[in-house]
Amino acid sequence: MNRKIPELVCPAGNLPALKMAIDHGADTVYLGLKDATNARNFAGLNFDRKSAAEGIMYAQQRGRKVLMTINTYAQAGEVKKWQQTVDTAAELGVNAVILADLGLLAYARKTHPQLALHMSVQGSATNYEAINLAQELFGIRRVVLPRVLTLPQVEQVIKHTSVEIEVFGFGSLCVMVEGRCLLSSYVTGESPNTFGVCSPARYVRWEQYPTGMDARLNNILIDRYGADEPVGYPTLCKGRFQVNKETYYALEEPTSLNVLEVLPQLLAMGVAAIKVEGRQRSPAYTAQVTKVLRQALDLAVRCPAEFEVNPLWQQALAKVSEGQQVTLGAYNRPWK
Repeated sequence: MNRKIPELVCPAGNLPALKMAIDHGADTVYLGLKDATNARNFAGLNFDRKSAAEGIMYAQQRGRKVLMTINTYAQAGEVKKWQQTVDTAAELGVNAVILADLGLLAYARKTHPQLALHMSVQGSATNYEAINLAQELFGIRRVVLPRVLTLPQVEQVIKHTSVEIEVFGFGSLCVMVEGRCLLSSYVTGESPNTFGVCSPARYVRWEQYPTGMDARLNNILIDRYGADEPVGYPTLCKGRFQVNKETYYALEEPTSLNVLEVLPQLLAMGVAAIKVEGRQRSPAYTAQVTKVLRQALDLAVRCPAEFEVNPLWQQALAKVSEGQQVTLGAYNRPWK
């Protein structure tokens, strides 16, 4: 029973969400500033320096960790803005920064050698050669794997690197390999890798009709909702489109990744951290998901052989899932 419990890493889209995560059992929270240096740069979310300092103090006084996400790519002529965010993270005393841009990794290592570096999922490191190279060049301590690998592939990565491996455990899925998405660029001219948001708010329009509502992104019809149908935020990958006279989710159906069924396997292969997606979601979402995964992780460590998923856990998570449905995603490919 010396099995190590992976860190439970939970989203903090704002200060109330950070406190909810800490109060409900998160080991670590991750946050970003109110600018284009992080890929969840939505209006009304994220932290300024004052609220970040308060959140860091709240977490660290309770023995928890805080990671700052700086996971977009620095733009030509504006590199100093991204470098200053790394400086701010170090000054605030975060436990680590999460970076995708190789130039920023080099800057952080040179300028703040005491600052722990994690490679973001936006860095698209899907094999151990890439991870080991980043360790050699920049001294990264952890990497967040994209959500496209099977469990055997995750295990293969872990066996061939000393870098800690963090995997997603719950939250929104993406049809693309993270860091390689061109869909937002195609529709708006602004990539989430560079401008900090998939579907920037200034391009989003909702048009109300007596029979329902249309959702548009840069004047492109993404979805059409009935009068009583829940309305989602329009992203191109999760829109409904007419193909050969049929209307359906042509690219990806809204659903959430949920790894509860495979927690014992993830623990056995040595995953260092389980990450919850959702900085754009509500504090109530953060509290609910954190609470469930805390209970599940603790049980999987205590009783791996007898571990069973509590139906109440699944019911609770289904209520906060995209499309109110969940999947094991790429972790499980029975057809392969």
